[in-house]
Amino acid sequence: MALSPRLEFRQAQSLTLTPQLMQSIKLLQLSHLELNEFIDAELLRNPLLEREDAGADSPEPEPGEAQERVVELNAYEDTVAQGDRIKDADQIAEGYDTAVENVFPDAAPSEIGVASGPDRNGSFEGGEGPDLDQFVASRPRLSDHLEAQAQMILRTPADRLIGQHLIDGLNEAGYLAVELEAVAELLGAELGDVEAVLGALQGCDPVGVFARTVAECLSLQLRERDRLDPMMQRLLAHLDLLADHNMPALLKAVGCDREDLADMLAELRQLDPRPGLAFDTGLVEAVVPDVFVRSGPDGSWQIELNTETLPKVLVNRVYYATVTKKARDAAEKSFLSDCLATANWLTKSLDQRAQTITKVAAEIVKQQDGFLAHGVAHLRPMTLKMVAEEIEMHESTVSRVTANKYMATPRGLYEMKYFFTTAIASSTGGGDHSAEAVRHRIRQLIDAEAAEDILSDDTIADILRKEQGIDVARRTVAKYREGMNIPSSVIRRRQKKALQKIA
Repeated sequence: MALSPRLEFRQAQSLTLTPQLMQSIKLLQLSHLELNEFIDAELLRNPLLEREDAGADSPEPEPGEAQERVVELNAYEDTVAQGDRIKDADQIAEGYDTAVENVFPDAAPSEIGVASGPDRNGSFEGGEGPDLDQFVASRPRLSDHLEAQAQMILRTPADRLIGQHLIDGLNEAGYLAVELEAVAELLGAELGDVEAVLGALQGCDPVGVFARTVAECLSLQLRERDRLDPMMQRLLAHLDLLADHNMPALLKAVGCDREDLADMLAELRQLDPRPGLAFDTGLVEAVVPDVFVRSGPDGSWQIELNTETLPKVLVNRVYYATVTKKARDAAEKSFLSDCLATANWLTKSLDQRAQTITKVAAEIVKQQDGFLAHGVAHLRPMTLKMVAEEIEMHESTVSRVTANKYMATPRGLYEMKYFFTTAIASSTGGGDHSAEAVRHRIRQLIDAEAAEDILSDDTIADILRKEQGIDVARRTVAKYREGMNIPSSVIRRRQKKALQKIA
């Protein structure tokens, strides 16, 4: 059969993701911080968008309230308009019937004569007023602290260049995270020169920085205290035995008795294994809940979106009507039309996002009612598919909604992803158990064990099977235990026996 080109008409359905639909999908998975950054960018890009003023719809104050508010002063009135209320040093000393030097003993004579506040015109004698940001307490950065010392310790420009690369290679704890060979190869320097600079920088404050291991960090601090004797060096060389609480092997390796070992361990406890954490490592953002779950008066659960995390955006149609009349050509009219369509779609997408979060949160609360009422032990196994089927949405939509979202409950603040756990079958034929509830029960059993009766993974699996009908294997218990950073039964036995001897 010969091949020849031909035309055919075929009807088919396909899903096309428009830019607006892709934007709506993107908004679902953004956290409230990322969403506000996105809205700020859209406000700069689209002249028809504006944030809703929270105080625009606030009611007028009552006459009594207005009289009370007159007494309250804002920041400007308190520092400028009411400057005549601020007394100078002489007036304050006269009120106490004493000399100025007794009231301000630490102030220099020139500082006493300087006015401590603005004059009646709202200006300071020294020119501009003090910046409040200058008085905010803050911790210095580790890199800045070390760079100032390196400038005094290192003499040549080559050594200072090597020192700067070593400072840049420190992690938050103050440990050197780069290889000396890599630094030497990068800078074209000799390895001996890099090691010499490292040795000089290891004497910087805080003592222990630029160490490559925990043993080296502790040895630097002990050397500073003149306590790094051969016995202590052997102890630092066998920190792995100390971590395993293998005291018999540690005593044999160090070559000391129990009393000497106890004294050396007491010295180690006084050291700082992470000296860099005493310095500022950057801002830490507080977690803000997106949804509040509260107990209602009738015993039900009330769900409320956190309005502080929801950006309120309005479309300025008055401005659109004004500028449309003054449009000079078709390009300007097209631009304004696109801006109006984008603004309308954004406001609609934000509203849809809020409704979707509420719907998903309500279903999570419905299925995890036992957890909210009784705790982690009653957490039910739940998957994205279970929630998606109940609210008639796709699993990917539920996954995006629960990403980077937090829920404040009477049990605490949890990420929405926390409530989605795998199921573990029941040996009695009852309902499945949540993996998180099983982990919680394993931790309870281990915390309650005695030093004479340490539970092995097999024993824990048998207890779970007999008490709660949880069909879990020993390997699963070991995996959950390691995931919670709980050591094995052998190490736990050594730890608890060591604590008994100390007590």
